[in-house]
Amino acid sequence: MNSAVVISGAHYRIVHDTHYHYSAPVSLAQQLAHLWPRESPWQRCRSRQLSVSPEPTRRVDGLDVFGNPLTRLAFERPHDELKVCARLDVAVLPRPALQLADSPAWERVRLELSYSGKRLGVEELEAARFRFESPYVNLKQNFVAWADDCFVPGRPLLLAVQALMAKIFSEFTYDAAATQVATPLAQVLEEKRGVCQDFAHLMLACLRSRGLAARYVSGYLLTQPPAGKPRLIGADASHAWIAVWCPQLGWVDFDPTNNLIPALEHITLAWGRDFGDVSPLRGVILGGGSHDPEVSVTVMPLEEALARGV
Repeated sequence: MNSAVVISGAHYRIVHDTHYHYSAPVSLAQQLAHLWPRESPWQRCRSRQLSVSPEPTRRVDGLDVFGNPLTRLAFERPHDELKVCARLDVAVLPRPALQLADSPAWERVRLELSYSGKRLGVEELEAARFRFESPYVNLKQNFVAWADDCFVPGRPLLLAVQALMAKIFSEFTYDAAATQVATPLAQVLEEKRGVCQDFAHLMLACLRSRGLAARYVSGYLLTQPPAGKPRLIGADASHAWIAVWCPQLGWVDFDPTNNLIPALEHITLAWGRDFGDVSPLRGVILGGGSHDPEVSVTVMPLEEALARGV
């Protein structure tokens, strides 16, 4: 890779630790890990390491149906804990500048994606798979009604999506105790509280319910410590946002939790229909009793990480 390109972007060290303590032994387990970042024109994974304890009986690295890197792990010996640690060095490059007002009207985009008997191109077909309901994203008229003021007739698509992002940001409160993974979106909309995952799902519901194509994006976000304080190790978390499909421009990302268009501080891990498609680690086990994972994430500029020995 051209070193000048890397210098013009950002380079990060990411450490994602997951530790399961089981109250009873697990005799058999199958796990799926989405812990490798996607390659893209704006992102390169310079190095990666996945440490797993106990040693899996089988490990297969490949791609899932959305093209995300996926690691399949099988454990066929009894164990009472599981540790999975991903250690990544990722370069994030500048994305092309966008003129949101130059995007086509949102109604035209919806029409291009709707079934009309015409042959869809490869890009339209890929986008169309992200128009439909998914396990965590319901399509209902109340999501259309709530977002009506953002989608005025003739408004350029990306300006309408930006308005929707700002509406979620201004009307909702970030509250980690308000929801769980399975909290219905109707409840999130009513109570107007949640976390990044909820806000991404809500934004997807508003867009897909209107006939537009939008996908869930998982990854990481560089956060800044308070002034005068050091960056804490393990104090970060996974992040989520969305991308909407726009003709000629392709997929454009929006972060409703922070009301911004992702750039150099967002690291993309995977994308799919919703959280269930790209959960960092999920699986099935036989045995185990009660258990809750301990998860710690560190996102740090590479120079800082090297200086601190991370």
